[in-house]
Formats: sequence, structure tokens, C-alpha cells
Amino acid sequence: MLQVCLNGARTAADSAAVPLSPAALAEAARQAVAAGAEDVHVHPKTPCGQDSLSPRVVGPALEAIRAAVDVPVGVTTGAWAEPDPARRAERIASWTVLPDHASVNWHEPGAETVAAALLERGIGIEAGLRSGTDGAARFARSPLAPKVLRVLAEVTGTDARSAAATARALLASLPPHGRPVLLHGEDGGAWPVLRLALDLGLATRIGIADTLLLPDGRPAASNAQLVAAAAAFTGPPST
Repeated sequence: MLQVCLNGARTAADSAAVPLSPAALAEAARQAVAAGAEDVHVHPKTPCGQDSLSPRVVGPALEAIRAAVDVPVGVTTGAWAEPDPARRAERIASWTVLPDHASVNWHEPGAETVAAALLERGIGIEAGLRSGTDGAARFARSPLAPKVLRVLAEVTGTDARSAAATARALLASLPPHGRPVLLHGEDGGAWPVLRLALDLGLATRIGIADTLLLPDGRPAASNAQLVAAAAAFTGPPST
């Protein structure tokens, strides 16, 4: 499965290719799915470009994207959008339009509270387990681990040279969980980790959230261009 992450925490200051408004997100999703994406992850944003969990922000974004594509659509619940875990849970309880799934970063304080709020609403959970954090160890102790939709193994803060090795170490650190794994990297590690995921037969993702560059180093003009490159990717073997 190839997921597209349309914008992430990026803003217009990062690239003109970052979609922000519901209409821009819908068009980016339509093009990405046409290019081969099978799942969409999005960070709904306020008009000033800040990530938000408000129902007045999440609802319009989801409605616009769903009017454009017929694939699962997920959102973030990152602590940067709402630092207080109890408030994050309240926001989730207030959503009037529900995503198919939502990511929960297991290294963040209150991950269990947020995950429980999602399960209460019948929303699938992507358990975000990031390299360089204690997320995998916390997930191993969680009674909610068997209930997640999938594990989102995220390789962060690496360059192209070390990305594959970091990814393998992260995968080796995951506790037995019996859930599908989606493996992805970011920035310099995005393409090497995508190649490793393909080699291992794992789900993966690409998009403006993860990298602004195509495999050959050229700036990406759109999420669709990144997805098309991922669908045809024949980069160097992972090591």
C-alpha cells in the first residue's frame, strides 16, 4: 500500500507545493490518487497555516478530500496541534466528520488517552513509532497495541547514508504486535527508506510532508509527482 502524506507540518514558507486549504488539499489528493496513492494522510490547517484538531478545521478538510477521492483518509493528532492530551481527546470527541484513521505518536505524553478517544469514535489508529524515541518501548507496554490499525514506523532525522540502517534498527526494535507496518522516512532518508520498504514488502508513504525532492534531487512540483516517482522507483538497493 502506498500512502500519500499531503502536507505534514510544512507551510507555504517551505514550498509553494504545500497544499493548505481544503480545496487545495482535495485537488492534491485527487492528483495523488490518480498517480497511484491508495491512502491519504493530511494535516488540516487553519487559514494561517497552523495544524489544528478543531472540528471547524478537520471537518471541511475531510469533506473536500472525500468529494475528490474514494480512498481512506487519515489525519494527525500530533501534540504540536494541541499540547494538552485531555484537550486533544476533547477535540476528537467533538469531531462532526470522522477520518478513517488518525496517527498517534506513541512517544508523546498522553498517547494512550488520545488513542482511547479515537477508538471510542471508531477511528482506526496509526501507531507512530519514531526512531530516536521511546515510542516502541511504550507501545510494547500498551494494552491498546493489539487494537491499532497499523504501526507507522517513522525514520526521522537521518541522511541518505544512514537511513536504511536506522530503519532496520527501528523495525528490529518493534515488539510483537501482529499489525501491518507502514515504513517511511523523511527528507534525506525518504527515498532510501521507501526503497527498503519496497524490498521488505511493507506498506510505505511519500509526499510533500516527507520530502520536497524527487529521487534525482530536483524539487517536486506536487504530491502527485512524488507518488508517480515512488510508483516507478528503481533506486539503489537498500543496505
